[in-house]
Amino acid sequence: MPAEYNNRGIRFQYPENWRVEEDDLWTGHHSVTVYSPEGAFWSVSIHPRDTDPQKLADAAVQAMRQEYDTLEVESSPITIGNRHLIGYEMNFFHLDLICTAQVHCVRTEQGTYVFFAQGWDREFEKHAAVFQAMTTSCLSYVKKLSYWD
Repeated sequence: MPAEYNNRGIRFQYPENWRVEEDDLWTGHHSVTVYSPEGAFWSVSIHPRDTDPQKLADAAVQAMRQEYDTLEVESSPITIGNRHLIGYEMNFFHLDLICTAQVHCVRTEQGTYVFFAQGWDREFEKHAAVFQAMTTSCLSYVKKLSYWD
C-alpha cells in the first residue's frame, strides 16, 4: 500500500518504505524529497505560477553543469494527462559510476512545479517507473481552476 504526502499544496503517493524530507527554510519555496532505500531520489517543488518553467529547467541544468564536468544533456519533454512538461535527461560520472538525472517543469493553475529525480544508472532504471508514478500522482491532485475560481 503506498503512503501519501499531503502538505502545503503538494500531494502525492510514494512507496511506504521510502524516506521523506521537507525543505523550504532557505529556498523560499516548498519542496519535498523522497529517497529510495538505495539512495536514488525524487523531489518536487512549487514556485509562483508566473515563474517560467523553461527557465527553471535551464537553471537545474546549469547547476548540474557547475557540479559535474562530464554532464551530457538531452531534451526530454513528457506529457502526463493533458499537461506538457518541459525537461531534460542528464547523464554524468560520479565516483566512477554513471548517474542519471531528470528535471521536468510545468506551469499549473496552482504554481510552477519542478520535478527532479536522480540516481546511479542502475538504480535510476530500477526506479524510473516509480519516479513517473509519483510525478503523475502529484499532478493528478493539482486542481484545475474553473471559470468561477
